[in-house]
Amino acid sequence: MSDESDSPESPADTFGAEIKFAREARGWSQAQLAVMLCCRQPYVSKVETGQQLASPQFAEQCDRVFGTPGVYARMRQRAADAGNPVWFIPYLELEREATAICGYSSLFVMGILQTPEYAGAVYRAAHPEETTTQIKGRVERRMRRRELFDRPNPPSLWVILHESVLWSGVGGAEVMRGQLGHLIAATESPRISLQVFPASAGTPARGTPFIVLRRQDESEVLYAETYTRGQIDDSAQAVSDARDAYERLRADALSRHESLSLVRHAMEAYTHEHHPRLSPPDMGEVELQRGQRRRMRRMGPRIRPVRRRPGP
Repeated sequence: MSDESDSPESPADTFGAEIKFAREARGWSQAQLAVMLCCRQPYVSKVETGQQLASPQFAEQCDRVFGTPGVYARMRQRAADAGNPVWFIPYLELEREATAICGYSSLFVMGILQTPEYAGAVYRAAHPEETTTQIKGRVERRMRRRELFDRPNPPSLWVILHESVLWSGVGGAEVMRGQLGHLIAATESPRISLQVFPASAGTPARGTPFIVLRRQDESEVLYAETYTRGQIDDSAQAVSDARDAYERLRADALSRHESLSLVRHAMEAYTHEHHPRLSPPDMGEVELQRGQRRRMRRMGPRIRPVRRRPGP
């Protein structure tokens, strides 16, 4: 068995070691650095020892304090991206630079809106051979993508989910309740919109998940995943086809208000039922059918039953 000290440093370890080296080179204590960075000394300690990857704001403050414009910010971003598949990193860069993100999901909730528990269930199903530590690392990397909405000018995010995503049961009822509750809470942000494509709408304009991202120069790119990897396509034809498909999906989807009502209904179903079902039929139609049955009963002749007298 190899010694634990022989294991390679994590990206958080490497970044923390660089911060510690810069601090000690200037003769500062952790407490002094914490004051200059406007944070607490225990946080500086966790960063330096690699227990926690620094936030983007921490890295930016380090560049200010150490006089290294952009150096620690870039170093921290590379640390955050480390561990992701090489083919996925270009998408992460596009996601961070985008001004608008439009995504359609037919299988799972879009990654940037997943809860840790939901993401863990997805990764566990896809990688059953991995250890708990490995799955935890994957989840942490996915959760870092939420930092996108902490920056001063976050992108707008418009997500269309196929209704089947709400009833997929990923991770069980408790995980799904938490995930659906998170979706509802996320839409409280004016930058995030959610629509549900109902099963009753029939075949969607596009069957597989895809994302259209708008860059700062107003150009757009398409991101789509195959079974093994994702692919970025910025060709005019591919982007145009994807944009047309997205607009048709949006037209056939429920309104934002109706979509949230359906998400709440699904969350209630996971709360009270062991086996959630698809959305109920329109209640107005149900009441109409009940009324028609009552009127049909009243239209028929009323026949009183004849009581036979017992014989002598």
